[in-house]
Amino acid sequence: MESNIIGIDIGTGSAKAVAINYSGEAIASSQIHYFTLDAPQGYSEQDPKIIWNAFLNCLKEVIKSLGQVPFAVSLSSCMHSLIVLDKDSKPVTNLITWADTRSEKIAEELRQSEIAETIYRVSGTPIHSMSPLCKIIWFKKNKPEIFEKAFKFISIKEFIWHKLFNTYEVDQSIASATGLFNIEKKTWNQTSLELCGIIASHLSDIVTTDFIRKDLNPLIAEELNIPAGTRFCIGASDGCLANIGSHAVNKKIAAVTIGTSGAVRIANTSPIYNFEAMIFNYVLDEETFICGGPVNNGGNVLEWMMKQFLKNEKPSKKDYDNFFKEVDDVAACSDGLLFLPYIYGERAPIWDEKSSGVFFGVKSFHKRSHFLRAALEGVCYTLKNILQVIEESTGAIDQLNVSGGFIHSKTWMQILADVTGKRLCLVNAEDASAYGAAMLCMKAVNIIDNYQSLKASDGTISEPDMNNHVLYNKYYPVFNELYKSLKGSMHRINELNK
Repeated sequence: MESNIIGIDIGTGSAKAVAINYSGEAIASSQIHYFTLDAPQGYSEQDPKIIWNAFLNCLKEVIKSLGQVPFAVSLSSCMHSLIVLDKDSKPVTNLITWADTRSEKIAEELRQSEIAETIYRVSGTPIHSMSPLCKIIWFKKNKPEIFEKAFKFISIKEFIWHKLFNTYEVDQSIASATGLFNIEKKTWNQTSLELCGIIASHLSDIVTTDFIRKDLNPLIAEELNIPAGTRFCIGASDGCLANIGSHAVNKKIAAVTIGTSGAVRIANTSPIYNFEAMIFNYVLDEETFICGGPVNNGGNVLEWMMKQFLKNEKPSKKDYDNFFKEVDDVAACSDGLLFLPYIYGERAPIWDEKSSGVFFGVKSFHKRSHFLRAALEGVCYTLKNILQVIEESTGAIDQLNVSGGFIHSKTWMQILADVTGKRLCLVNAEDASAYGAAMLCMKAVNIIDNYQSLKASDGTISEPDMNNHVLYNKYYPVFNELYKSLKGSMHRINELNK
């Protein structure tokens, strides 16, 4: 009998696959990167065919490395993506990613409407240009020729699932991040559909996250060198699965991810509603919601600093090491230099596509290294904002289980620990979402009874330096006041730059 399960995550920047054995040990992995297309400001698009090929080749690499057929394959993917298909199931648009803000005016108008809070509470999805709800309305209003051709509105996971099985199905987790779903009834939300001018048949059939198919397209099975009867679990969204993969399913433990973007999430038995901060509530399974907030600005801020401050378009590992060494030379709080990290607009907790980045408190003695450190601290302050909103509903959180690219920097992890005053724990160096997909599948096929059945191995711990934490707490209120004071000016600049 085969003794491994492959979890594969279809991310914004790459496809990542991890094979784990029944003890939960990672035994093989693969990653293939892809890119975002050049597009006008506010647009963020990718070629779905390139992502499909990366997905397929990533699986092939892991299966070849294993030298045996996997017992099952389980899927994770990024949220909020949208592809419009015609009646021949051909894409008439590129893949529109979560980062696309062309529907920001629609989102803003909807946030100000009388039904805004109802839409948020019913769907579990914050009202923002990231959501397929706002994207579809944008097409209806601005691209009627495409809207009229639309046979299906689907995500990148549904696109890949259709390639594998020639059927349109979507898991409840991805559906709950669309703004089109009713998270309590587990059906498409009629009010959302009416806002978009579509009907349920324009969307995929809804299935649970542990749904399994064993009728793989024979040609794809041949290419992967696996039987067509191999189990494929549809899985969930990357954020939800990162909680499983980083063993953050305990109420006292939150998951923090900093990849391209970032998020703070906690597992809960019921939704956590906060309309002002618009805490998301996404379905993991029949018993669990993943609640939290996403930020637009995470690792992409570091990439921006590399490119614009260090003139480095393609940094190597050594370049990143030098970056963090320079950051280490500056004391906590960057000698009074603060950074609002909203260079890509922002989602939680302000939900403002028109926000912008700001360095504040600049003095003549500030060096380049101060700006580098302040940028990282700004991202951590924003994550602390979200963490505090969650704690107001759930009580104190004792530990942050971390994942994402930032885990490779002890410096950045220490800054996050010091800013939040929380212990950080890295329990799994493998991709948390891909690993979580494999764990969800193990539960679905009764290899494990629950997500805690696989004990987390002792991970790397970053304890907060409480002296630094006290110092950060003095600057934190100033950081929080900056956006409120500058919001109007940010919006005016945004309009002038159009």
